[in-house]
Amino acid sequence: MTDLRLVPAALATWVAAWLLTAPAAAWTGPATVVFSLLTGVVAAVACLWPTGVAVVARRRADRNLALHSVPAHLALAAAGVLAVTLSAHVQLAGRAPLVEPAEQGVTATLTGVVVSQPEPFSFAPGAGRQRWVLAARTVDARGVESSARAHVQVLSDTAPRYGATVTVTGPLRPADPGAAETARMSARSAAEIRAPPSALRVLDIHRAALLEVTDPLSPQARGLVPGAAIGDTTRLPDDISEEMRVTGLSHITAVSGGHFAVVVAVLTLLCSTARLPRPVRVLVIALASLAFVLLVRPEPAVLRAAVMAAFALTGTALGRPSQALPALAGSMVGLLVVDPWLSRSFGFALSAAATAGLVLLTAPLSTRLAPWTGQALAYAVAVPLAAQVACGPILVLLDPSVSTVSVLANLLAGPALFPATVLGLLATVLAPWLPAVAGPVAWAASGATWWIAAVAHRCATLPGATAPWPGGPAGALLLAALTGLVLWAVLRRAPRPGWPESWRAAARSGLREALTARRRRLTRARFVVLLAAASAAALVVAVAVPRLVARTGPPADWQVAACDVGQGDALALRTGPASAVVVDVGPDGPAAGRCLDELGVERVDLLVLTHFHADHVGGLGPVLAGREVAAALVSPVPEPAANAGATEAALAAAGVPVRAAGTGDRGTAGTLVWQVLQAGAGTGANDSSVVVSARVAGLDVLLLGDLEDAGQSALVPLTGRADVVKIAHHGSAVQSRALAERVRPAVALVSAGRDNEYGHPTDEALDLYAGVGAAVVRTDECGTVALVVRGGEVALAGC
Repeated sequence: MTDLRLVPAALATWVAAWLLTAPAAAWTGPATVVFSLLTGVVAAVACLWPTGVAVVARRRADRNLALHSVPAHLALAAAGVLAVTLSAHVQLAGRAPLVEPAEQGVTATLTGVVVSQPEPFSFAPGAGRQRWVLAARTVDARGVESSARAHVQVLSDTAPRYGATVTVTGPLRPADPGAAETARMSARSAAEIRAPPSALRVLDIHRAALLEVTDPLSPQARGLVPGAAIGDTTRLPDDISEEMRVTGLSHITAVSGGHFAVVVAVLTLLCSTARLPRPVRVLVIALASLAFVLLVRPEPAVLRAAVMAAFALTGTALGRPSQALPALAGSMVGLLVVDPWLSRSFGFALSAAATAGLVLLTAPLSTRLAPWTGQALAYAVAVPLAAQVACGPILVLLDPSVSTVSVLANLLAGPALFPATVLGLLATVLAPWLPAVAGPVAWAASGATWWIAAVAHRCATLPGATAPWPGGPAGALLLAALTGLVLWAVLRRAPRPGWPESWRAAARSGLREALTARRRRLTRARFVVLLAAASAAALVVAVAVPRLVARTGPPADWQVAACDVGQGDALALRTGPASAVVVDVGPDGPAAGRCLDELGVERVDLLVLTHFHADHVGGLGPVLAGREVAAALVSPVPEPAANAGATEAALAAAGVPVRAAGTGDRGTAGTLVWQVLQAGAGTGANDSSVVVSARVAGLDVLLLGDLEDAGQSALVPLTGRADVVKIAHHGSAVQSRALAERVRPAVALVSAGRDNEYGHPTDEALDLYAGVGAAVVRTDECGTVALVVRGGEVALAGC
């Protein structure tokens, strides 16, 4: 029977911690304790009431026992609430020296310990800098030094080492309401006063060595092997990250209970093989778990899993194995008392909810599915289904949609998690000392991560992979209510027998009879014929399938490609087997980066950004990720200013040389010759678009950006006939007839999104270019399209 005794205490403590860390409350004085205790009592009674009623209804003889247990539950809940209240009171007092300086924007000097792994910050205006958290211990503001105990989020040009004691100076700003940090600071650098402890330095060497040995691997492996092993996602391509989010696979790179289970299982097996006594086994697993926590960094989900593992190890050491649910509830109470702001962490909430779902729902769901699917498949489906059911309402708060492919994706990708984690950790251990061995091990792990990435991509691109859902608390409550109703309907009845026994008997009997009859009729001649037919079929499959698969992507000899990025522009002009000139990168999202991956573009010889509107520069991150970009040419008109600043900061962070385009600029890239016909000639961002003409594989290509009427008219005397034209401004109604008649292209490309709100492309633009003899090709109808040149003729692939 499930042990629920600590659940009310955990929920009451969580509610109290959430209220105590509310952004607008000043929780001080005895009233805090009284209010929190009342809150805990109410929460505990609410949790205990249905349990007590169920116990009494099932077993009236145990009524007195059930009633007598209620005071104990309330006492536990009250103790948890009181502990978290006192903890929050003490920690709020430690934050006080930073509150007023942050509100007034005072420049201060802080000294403390780096308590988070620095990570690149990719959003304007701090793009290209490092973001990390400092546990401040002293504050020097306005010449007055005082002690403090507060976390501060720091944005700096340099990344300090995790665990180091540093001093940092900069202006303070208030943190976001309800954040775990008290303030934010922007600083130039952090001066290290004391190095991290030796254990952390050793583990840092292992982290860095793993990144080094995975550096030569494919983009997915460079991101996913460290992600699956140690939770390092700094090199995970944006498109893969987005696909894993859509398909519910993000937990693979967010180290939590699953990773701990793998680590503990492997260590337990090794200790059992070595026949170590129980105390030694517990000590080895405890030390290895501690090292693993320090290696991956103690994030909320990691802490929850580590404390639960500590409960399990303690039970094993005492000869009394602990149950999962009490261990989860106990770990929640303990962690919330230590850090009440965890109650507002989505990572902590998702980790706790997923674990509770697995503990409470996996067995009953598996029991209901087993008669229909078999025990093994039922359990494999029940695990991701239970996690999805438990986490769904929380995920809706983050993104107002529901994944319809999460269970399928986790079912398919789940078997690859074990080898990806084990091999990745083995490569981490070996990398500093035996990099020649660690490299092949990491390469083997990349095979497992390739499968994970492939599952994420295929499932994310399925029609209806996500379903829209109302956002906010109302949407979360609605989903929770519907989920509860469905679970009640499914679990309230006893498991059904599954397929009718008559069907099973008929199937078994029919199969036996068919096999027996086949054996009677199978002469030697028929056997030879069947063997020949099977061999021929295998040969056809071996030859045809690769050809069919190859046809699903762009042709290998493409020369010009217009990527399907929705309402935006992204075009590629081939310069070599794995290189191209890229003009614009589409709106925010992975579409442009995914398109270049499908085209096989690993190097961008020249990146042209015609202007800084979001539908032309928003997808820059995925294009830069995992790709070498030799140089960038950008619009000389920095409008909008925020987009221009963010774009230039991202290019600078990636080490890409950047210069403003000028009319008459020209150059070569491989066999391609390019020239800027016009740049910054009009008024506003659109009419100042960089206009590029290029000659590739015998084709004259003209790319018009988002030119308006004046810009197009000014271009007429500067250009001549072209084989391919990218129509200006996604086929808007503002088109120059004189320019269309001047260039008379054979192919006119229109890059536009499906059902966009602008009505692009317009009938006027389509009729204009069709009228001058062009074949008009639209990405909103055809998706990504590619032009090839074969036998001197231009051919179209993709539509």
